[in-house]
Amino acid sequence: MCQFKRDAFTFLMLSTLLSRVILMIKQLAEFFPILLFFIAFKLYDIYVATAVVIVATILQVAYAWFRYRKVDTMQWITLALVVVMGGLTLILHDEQFVKWKLSIIEWLFGGAFLGSQFIGKAPFIERMMSSQLTLPAVIWKRLNLCWAGFFISVGCLNVYVMFHYNTNDWVTFKTFIVPAMMAVFIIVQMIFLYKHLPDNEV
Repeated sequence: MCQFKRDAFTFLMLSTLLSRVILMIKQLAEFFPILLFFIAFKLYDIYVATAVVIVATILQVAYAWFRYRKVDTMQWITLALVVVMGGLTLILHDEQFVKWKLSIIEWLFGGAFLGSQFIGKAPFIERMMSSQLTLPAVIWKRLNLCWAGFFISVGCLNVYVMFHYNTNDWVTFKTFIVPAMMAVFIIVQMIFLYKHLPDNEV
């Protein structure tokens, strides 16, 4: 019975911690513009969808500024990439530019996590979760490397989908498959964290 309570409490705690990570990533991944992008693509085409995602991303950043008087650095970077890559898609009538945006964003995430292994006082994942979870330094680094590898891998997978599948398949991949991969990855991380959780955390 005691072990069951410990397992239940641990699962709840890890779920809460990882939920914070998911929320942060959702904000950086501009889910709202992505959803509008998908709807516009299904109703019209990739070019209308690109125009919609540009406007939606601008409005999202503007809302964040007027509501909180603060916009995350990655949101500014995302906005810049959406405007530049989306703009090139519209001007040159070439959908490849907007498709590359996903890979660039994922690689930036991966590079940031990877760089934090060597720059700064602690890896990014430790900075986000250490206030509520105690783990050995080596475990934090492994966890951080897993996140870096995940983001970089998604960016590479996007390139593969771009060149081996049609645009409709790519839009489905971007809108549904990538979030599903994230969900599976989060579950794997929960299992990994549980195995390394000290007894005194519960």
